[in-house]
Amino acid sequence: MADNIPLHPVWNNTNKNARYNAGRHHRYQVEDESSHLDEMPLMMSEEGFENDESDYHTLPRARVTQKKQGLGWFVLGGWKLLCTSCCDWLVNTCRRKKELKARTVWLGCPEKCEEKYPRNAIKNQKYNIFTFVPGVLYQQFKLFLNLYFLVVSCSQFVPALKIGYLYTYWAPLGFVVAVTMVREAVDEYRRYQRDKEMNSQMYSKLTVRGKVQVKSSDIQVGDLIIVEKNQRIPADMIFLRTSEKNGSCFIRTDQLDGETDWKLKIAVVCTQRLPALGDLFSINSYVYAQKPQLDIHSFEGNFTREDSDPPIHESLSIENTLWASTIVASGTVIGVVIYTGKETRSVLNTSNPKNKMGLLDLELNSLTKALFAAMVVLSVVMVALQGFVGPWFRNLFRFVLLFSYVIPISLRVNLDMGKAVYGWMIMKDENIPGTVVRTSTIPEELGRLVYLLTDKTGTLTQNEMVFKRLHLGTVSYGTDTMDEIQSHIIQSYAQGTSQSNGSSNTSTPSRKSQPAAPKVRKSVSSRIHEAVKAIALCHNVTPVYESRAGVNGETEYAEADQDFSDENRTYQASSPDEVALVQWTESVGLTLVNRDLTSMQLKTPGGQIFTFYILQIFPFTSESKRMGIIVREESTGDITFYMKGADVAMSSTVQYNDWLEEECGNMAREGLRTLVVAKKSLSEDQYQDFESRYSQAKLSIHDRALKVAAVVESLEREMELLCLTGVEDQLQADVRPTLELLRNAGIKIWMLTGDKLETATCIAKSSHLVSRSQDIHIFKPVLNRGEAHLELNAFRRKHDCAFVISGDSLEVCLKYYEHEFVELACQCPAVVCCRCSPTQKAQIVKLLQQHTGKRTCAIGDGGNDVSMIQAADCGIGIEGKEGKQASLAADFSIKQFKHIGRLLMVHGRNSYKRSAALGQFVMHRGLIISTMQAVFSSVFYFASVPLYQGFLMVGYATIYTMFPVFSLVLDQDVKPETALLYPELYKDLTKMSPLSQPRPSCGKCQ
Repeated sequence: MADNIPLHPVWNNTNKNARYNAGRHHRYQVEDESSHLDEMPLMMSEEGFENDESDYHTLPRARVTQKKQGLGWFVLGGWKLLCTSCCDWLVNTCRRKKELKARTVWLGCPEKCEEKYPRNAIKNQKYNIFTFVPGVLYQQFKLFLNLYFLVVSCSQFVPALKIGYLYTYWAPLGFVVAVTMVREAVDEYRRYQRDKEMNSQMYSKLTVRGKVQVKSSDIQVGDLIIVEKNQRIPADMIFLRTSEKNGSCFIRTDQLDGETDWKLKIAVVCTQRLPALGDLFSINSYVYAQKPQLDIHSFEGNFTREDSDPPIHESLSIENTLWASTIVASGTVIGVVIYTGKETRSVLNTSNPKNKMGLLDLELNSLTKALFAAMVVLSVVMVALQGFVGPWFRNLFRFVLLFSYVIPISLRVNLDMGKAVYGWMIMKDENIPGTVVRTSTIPEELGRLVYLLTDKTGTLTQNEMVFKRLHLGTVSYGTDTMDEIQSHIIQSYAQGTSQSNGSSNTSTPSRKSQPAAPKVRKSVSSRIHEAVKAIALCHNVTPVYESRAGVNGETEYAEADQDFSDENRTYQASSPDEVALVQWTESVGLTLVNRDLTSMQLKTPGGQIFTFYILQIFPFTSESKRMGIIVREESTGDITFYMKGADVAMSSTVQYNDWLEEECGNMAREGLRTLVVAKKSLSEDQYQDFESRYSQAKLSIHDRALKVAAVVESLEREMELLCLTGVEDQLQADVRPTLELLRNAGIKIWMLTGDKLETATCIAKSSHLVSRSQDIHIFKPVLNRGEAHLELNAFRRKHDCAFVISGDSLEVCLKYYEHEFVELACQCPAVVCCRCSPTQKAQIVKLLQQHTGKRTCAIGDGGNDVSMIQAADCGIGIEGKEGKQASLAADFSIKQFKHIGRLLMVHGRNSYKRSAALGQFVMHRGLIISTMQAVFSSVFYFASVPLYQGFLMVGYATIYTMFPVFSLVLDQDVKPETALLYPELYKDLTKMSPLSQPRPSCGKCQ
């Protein structure tokens, strides 16, 4: 019935709207259809689809409750929201962000820039020399608890209200504030030192007079910067030249997108062909770059050289860019700076760190307000019983001060010291070695987590791929039968060698024998040969050979000295899957030994070298989900189009078969990442026709991507299916039991990754984030409000299924249906978000915080996870292959993902329960003192005179009773082994605050 519901609103006043729509211009009709969706909210209950159509227009309950904002809302917290909004508006008005625009950058001429661009300086500090003291004091006294202590202390300067010595009030308060300021000052100084180190790095700048050394912070838009091997790229640049002869280089992007594999970058052809480096100043050329954007996976621009006849125009894409914070992995590169400072991709995808406050502190702050209200009521009662005689208003204030021990200043002192002890105990735990507590103010947060948002690459997986399965349709090969494939390859090339020796050396006879090939291909040996050959050719992998010692100042390899030994060769590619495939072909006998921009060479088991010329290459994109390559074999001149990709993308391009879908499902259930490989032979005329159409599409200015895709799709028809491959991504140690432990503890796990949808889904299955019997709902790609509306309604009808969505679709859903999307996603047992940018990861964390009010934890190991870690209530970093950037930015740093189980179940639970018990006992002690004061004042005719004065009261609240109460930080209700065995104990903490639970006697604690 739900599928038959029309997606058009029922108009009550049809005549009025008919007249209104008739008078509107035709060009607004598209907007009308989109605006109608505002009046068609998503149904949030199953009953709505079974009722009348008019129920479809009933507002969901969540939206109705949001609009009920009356006096009660204002008193209970609306005033704070309004004040915050006003302050944000004032700040935005005073500091309006500069509008980002596209720019024209002349090579080596920063003075020609039309506008002033930001400095290329890195700044991670929260404060400066003027805002440090006010900022820290504001963070301290914005809490009612600390503000109350400050007001009470200041009241002692008034003689009529003075009831004790000043040091009894100001000494504890000053101690707390001083400790906080010293801690913030140390952290701020460390940030300053790290920023200074990064900004002071020296780079070679190319000028008309030669090379000059400049600091990273002094680099400007338009400068020509030389970056050496293993050096950080200081700003976003266009790749102009390289010392590598093939005109390309590799860069490491692990601190930008979290991927450890090297990326191949290609220099601008016009500047790479210049004879000398100094010729960059002899040409009159510029780069047109789009405005700065968040997307790190795309770029559109043009390179123009005006002094040639005719002018040279070259289109620029992501392959020609060098983003800041990436590392040059091969050769020396020269680039022109196009974005600096705040406009670089890395900074745009980094959020500012926030001051984190634990849930326990917020609960104590609320409890303090309730106790203060009770204290005021008790003071009014005492003054009323006194009969409001004399200066009763002054007596009222004195009673409030006398009863102020209900909320003692020692509460903050004890809690802060307790947090320091918790941090020390975490770092000394031998079961989680290498754990570091970097934020000592929120250890209790580890005990109240509801949502865990984790990265995939390097966090759940080791990012090490192993080839597991090859399926040819009628026969399947696994790890134990790879030797059969190797024998087939040896036999196939041995036969080819004997046939070539017995025939003429010219290529003509081999072409004439080509018609007999279809009969041979029916054999298993020939099919294996074709499949392995396709896997060895269809990729973006480049073999890299270590340069020999003795090459002075040059990073280029001498071709005469270059050997093809297996020990000296490593493979680099943008995807670990491709490296695993090429390594596998090497293991079975067909080895990739050399590759440049125009050709690649394969070595057979017999030692022969076959050369293939690369005519076209079509890289993998998230939209196409496949990559292709057109090669020409040197020995025969045959042109072949090879393609590989996901089964969902390839099933429509290959010839009919009855086994592909079933085998893909079988491999996916085993947690393998599948790729379908196919090929198509092309004649010379077919290729020339394709090349002309493809070149025209690449030069078009409007809708370039669509036109290029349409031309490529014209080739992707009736391709010959060769094989299906299965690759396994190795998981981190004990990932599966750790995830099961967290789920049993009531923690919902979301996986946020920048990887492909198919890869993320496979890892979710293999790690048991999604159980084998559980359904998976893959959110279809949506581009507008209408598609998002339909897809959300389809998702709403699913029950108890894992949810998978891409970053592009997520952005559309959050733009139009933010509340509905979060509400639906939170009901799922597991959520996987793929192709997420660093900014989107942080945005998802903030959405969960705003819409659920639950505590969130983010865990990652790369620089692309820093924004997510800083946005979460509790951030955990892992020191891994992707560096220490996430570990340094996190609140807690661990060595392995499995350590998070003990960190939460044992230390998080104990820290929260101990701090809650400590807070209860300190307040209980204050209630005892205040009760004694109330009895004393009642006996002596309600006089506002203190019972205890001077250091006696301070000593009782600090020294005399400190050790018995502070010993609660060592309290332990269950053993660590029991807490890990029964994770349901952790779930109880998230249901009800321990501050509201009755406290058992200490004698019962084991």
